[in-house]
Amino acid sequence: MALQNKLGITNAAELARSEERLSKAKALDLFETGLLDTFEVGTFAGLAKIHKHLFDDIYDFAGQMRTVNIAKGNFRFAPVMYLEAALKNIDLMPQTNFDEIIEKYVEMNVAHPFREGNGRSTRIWLDAILKKEIQRVVDWSNVDKEDYFLAMERSPIKTVEIKVLLKNALTDKINDREVYMKGIDASYYYEGYSVYKTENLKNS
Repeated sequence: MALQNKLGITNAAELARSEERLSKAKALDLFETGLLDTFEVGTFAGLAKIHKHLFDDIYDFAGQMRTVNIAKGNFRFAPVMYLEAALKNIDLMPQTNFDEIIEKYVEMNVAHPFREGNGRSTRIWLDAILKKEIQRVVDWSNVDKEDYFLAMERSPIKTVEIKVLLKNALTDKINDREVYMKGIDASYYYEGYSVYKTENLKNS
């Protein structure tokens, strides 16, 4: 079953293809117009603007905090009843050095604030923070997808793995279009491994 969408697509595989094509085009537009540089860096408000720009042509919920509980595999993301508070706490987290920035990224991944499209949006958000604070970004082509998946899966308990993995992939090519787009091309890194489950969980 495909998520309800503005394109009227009911086949999940077809929706995934259209979503990838459209979100890549909108991501490139963010970069080339300089619009990305006008968004708040390191806040949910800034992330929501990124998400809305990427997915506004596809989903009614683009840029909006999710209203359902979701899980991937055996991992449940932040329950809806705690999501707003979690995002406020993430906004307040420091981001003055690499370790702080990755810890903030990990917490945003645990929050997973949107119904779909969290990975792509949050990678752009992460690189915007890195660019502003330490004049570096991640070259995602140098990040092994399996290692990334496992490190992110374990990151709520231990952040050492994901920090090492991403630190080794840092580049000073912060204004390079190809480097920027690799984060979008890498959409399979977290979103492609399994389908989100919407859970009818009691808020307890």
